[in-house]
Order: sequence, then structure tokens, then C-alpha cells
Amino acid sequence: MKLDGFGIFVKDMPTMVRFYRDVLGFGIREDENASNVYLEKDGTLFLLFRRRDFGKMTNRTFGYAPGVNGHYEIALSVSDYAAVDAAFREVVAKGAEPVMEPTTEPWGQRTCYVADPEGNLIEIGSFNA
Repeated sequence: MKLDGFGIFVKDMPTMVRFYRDVLGFGIREDENASNVYLEKDGTLFLLFRRRDFGKMTNRTFGYAPGVNGHYEIALSVSDYAAVDAAFREVVAKGAEPVMEPTTEPWGQRTCYVADPEGNLIEIGSFNA
């Protein structure tokens, strides 16, 4: 099997599309009101799937954690430590929820975390001082 991409299940498709497109710079392939919206970032496919439509398709009910949650993270890298700080300021100014300000970790990575409008975690980091 080959990894094609990954996806998340969303409650409010237009808000999430605008966040990933306008705040994080993902490319969009569909209308923001579609049941499935394919976005792309650096050659990786990223799917947003409307929760209620996925439930109908599978004939199942799924549980979703409210607020900022720690189910997973999406990791984005930038060129160096200064770019981590700049990216954090930029995405927070555009509406991302700050979770952890830029910090240099003992393993040598400068990293920070923000959350998207539905509470999914996004890491921005670099190992290059």
C-alpha cells in the first residue's frame, strides 16, 4: 500500500476550508461546500470530510472531542528557528488559536503549536538554528 494522503472529519466545512487555505496556505481542489474537499500541501493530499456525510455513508455514529483536542497533530516544517517564530505570529494573527508559543526543545527542535477552528493541533517546527 502507498500513502496517498490523510484527512480529518469536520463539522463546519466552509470555516475549515478557509482556515487551511487562507491561514496555512493549502491548495484547494473543490468548492468549499462539497461533502469531501481535497486540499494539497507540498505534494501531500489532505482531505476534509464532512462528519454528517461520513456518518450517513457508513451508517454509523462517531464521537468527536469538542474544543482543543489531542487526537493527532499535523506537522509543518519551516526553514529555521526564526521562521518558526514568524510563522507562529503570522498564523495566530490570521486566526489560529495559540496552544504553545515557540520553544526550543532539548532535542534541538524549535517548535510551537496552534489549533484550527475545530481544535485539531498543528505543529510548526524546525531543527535548523
